[in-house]
Amino acid sequence: MLPGDAEAHASTSADIAAARPPIITVMHASVGSGHKAAANAVAQAIDRLRGTHGIPNNVIVDVIDILDYGRIKFDGNKTAASFTGATRPIYDITWRYTLTGRLLWGGGTGWSRVMFPAFNAYIENKRPIAVIATHITAANVAVGARMITGIDYPLVCIPTDYEIEGWWPHKETDLFCVATEFMAETLRPRKVEESRITITGIPVRAGFDKPGNRDEDRARFGLPLDKRVVLVMAGASLPQPYVRFRAAMEQTLPFLRSFEDMHFVFLPGKDHEYSDRLKRIFHGMKLENVSVMDYVEDMAALMRSSDLAVLKSGGLAVTECLCAKLPMILLGKSYGQEKANTTMLTSFGASMHATTARELIMTLRHLNDNPEALCALLINANALRRPCAAEDIAIATMKLIGNTRPREKHFAEFYWGDKPAHIR
Repeated sequence: MLPGDAEAHASTSADIAAARPPIITVMHASVGSGHKAAANAVAQAIDRLRGTHGIPNNVIVDVIDILDYGRIKFDGNKTAASFTGATRPIYDITWRYTLTGRLLWGGGTGWSRVMFPAFNAYIENKRPIAVIATHITAANVAVGARMITGIDYPLVCIPTDYEIEGWWPHKETDLFCVATEFMAETLRPRKVEESRITITGIPVRAGFDKPGNRDEDRARFGLPLDKRVVLVMAGASLPQPYVRFRAAMEQTLPFLRSFEDMHFVFLPGKDHEYSDRLKRIFHGMKLENVSVMDYVEDMAALMRSSDLAVLKSGGLAVTECLCAKLPMILLGKSYGQEKANTTMLTSFGASMHATTARELIMTLRHLNDNPEALCALLINANALRRPCAAEDIAIATMKLIGNTRPREKHFAEFYWGDKPAHIR
């Protein structure tokens, strides 16, 4: 190729790159359902805001699962499920104490170069204008790809619980979008500057904060108009994390008929086997104030038309309840990030917590006999309620584009932080 041809080729390549629609990559990891739900919520918000706040009309929003790009394929859901039985205390110790004090993790190229060369190729091909990560694996791989390829883009990290574990790439993240000031206080001793922290809340799908017609929604779902509706959220994409929750709920079944002013709606998610089992049990017990709903598409409407939820303390589930103005009882002993969620919600008075079936029945009786307590939970929850989190994250991301920071390249980085604000 002659020198002039080389210059023409480079110019043509630059023109092609300039003609491409801009891409924003939103990354999650299929470890449970929450990280993916948060990623989709942000992607939907970007779509809604096209043409405003600096978001191009022709932007492409690419939602990807980082585990699809690994050299070694493994099932993240099965991995997550392995920490739901006897190993829960081990996971709790790991989550609470690994790199959460003074010794911290900064990110690097090592893991990305060995395990995720396919994602490095993705970056070279797509050249996103920004990357948003809702899981630590996605965030660290995005940091490594940026160092390896030399293609610069802002990285926005979104923890999807109410505390931050230690493996986020603290130094290399351009913006942390966190749920509370408590979480910001966790980041500051890790030497994350104030300019790289914003309190947005946890992103949820659109619709949870929209006013609806309560009577029409209840009629659509076949629910009674004259009773308090209690949602029992007993299923999601994985049945294993709900084993203990379901066992505790089944111990309460003989007592549910005594709550004449309440109607209990069990939500097994996509677990059809469990759904059929519940229906057989309820039919045999002749429980009239209990029903089972299989997978519900419009959860926002169902939650808005209900009066109370009994659920595990998963980050996305409790945030959806907050946004839908649905009071909560968190059931079961929690570990890891769910323990942090329980602590945060109960410390604000935004939820109640029952460890055992006996305690749950007592709590239900208290709320049944004192409906003003439900109002108190709603009032306290307003301090944590941020239904516009997804839009705020999209807007904050756009402000970073073009404002790059100096980047360093390293294989791995550990560093010494300041005194932790919170001792777990």
